[in-house]
This record gives sequence, structure tokens and C-alpha cells, in this order.
Amino acid sequence: MNDTGFLSDIQTLRARARQHIEEGAVTSGYGADRDTVLKLLNEALATEIVCTLRYRRHYFMAKGIHSQSVADEFMEHSNEEQGHADRIAERIVQLGGEPNFSPDGMSTRSHAEYVEGTNLVDMIKEDLVAERIAIESYTEMIRYLGDKDPTSRRMMEEILAVEEEHADELADLLEDIPGDEAKH
Repeated sequence: MNDTGFLSDIQTLRARARQHIEEGAVTSGYGADRDTVLKLLNEALATEIVCTLRYRRHYFMAKGIHSQSVADEFMEHSNEEQGHADRIAERIVQLGGEPNFSPDGMSTRSHAEYVEGTNLVDMIKEDLVAERIAIESYTEMIRYLGDKDPTSRRMMEEILAVEEEHADELADLLEDIPGDEAKH
């Protein structure tokens, strides 16, 4: 710190910014292990893609008297999960990495599973389980990132808030569907 209490003087900041400019957003002040962060973000990317696909399937497979409103919720969640995947992929590139969109190994990189469900209630339950897994794993990622990568941490905190919202909505849907609907 200099005598103003700020981290660096302007000349030092300017000089450091010119060093290693090919690294883009990753400056000398980046405190996280970039390889670990990229691995975690690629796992989150796979999780979001698997969730997008599962919700999309559930949208098309929803049947029964309550299916239209539930299907609409599935599609909304699918679109939001795709948006999360896009944000994560953008961040991976900002950090100098490559987003792994390869279908090979997608299910093993994903924290959530791709479970189809046999009826509307099963679909909702499987989606709720996946959201709970995402909540747990993203919370751990956020703790790991801490102050070492505040940009990735904030992004994951924003995504986590939406995952928590999804879990609440799915839990509400389960309460609203009568037991006999599970037979359809």
C-alpha cells in the first residue's frame, strides 16, 4: 500500500497492466489457481447443460391434467439453465480457458444426473434433486473462490440464487399436485 492507503500507485497499476497483456482479464492480482477454477467452471458448465437437457425433455414429456403449467415451468427453467451455461462459458474464456461442450463425458463432468422420470411427479422430484445438488456444489465453489476470484464468485452467487429459486418453485409444484397425478 502507498501513503494514500490505496493498494498501488497509478504508475505501478499502469505498468502492471501492460505486462502479460495477452492474458486478458487475468492480471497478476488474480489470486486463485486458474487451472482449478477452470476445472470447477467446466464442471458447472456440464451441470447446467445436463439440467437444460433434462428440463427440456420434461417439458416435452409432461402429461396429465396439471401438465401444461408444470411444462411451462420446465421450459422456463431450461432457458434459465442455458443462460447460466452461456455465462459460465464466457467466464471460462475470460480466464483463458476453453469451455468443454463435448458430449463425451458430459454426464461424468456434471454434478447433477440426467434422470428422465416416469411421470410428472417423478420429473419434478428429479429436477428438485438436481437443483439441490447444484445448490450444494455451487455453495462449495463460492467458498473456494472467496476473495481469490471475486468475479467468478459473484457470477456463481447469482446463479446459485436462481437455483435456490428453482428448488422453491419445484417444491411448491410438488405440494400442488394431487397424489393420483403421479399415476399418469
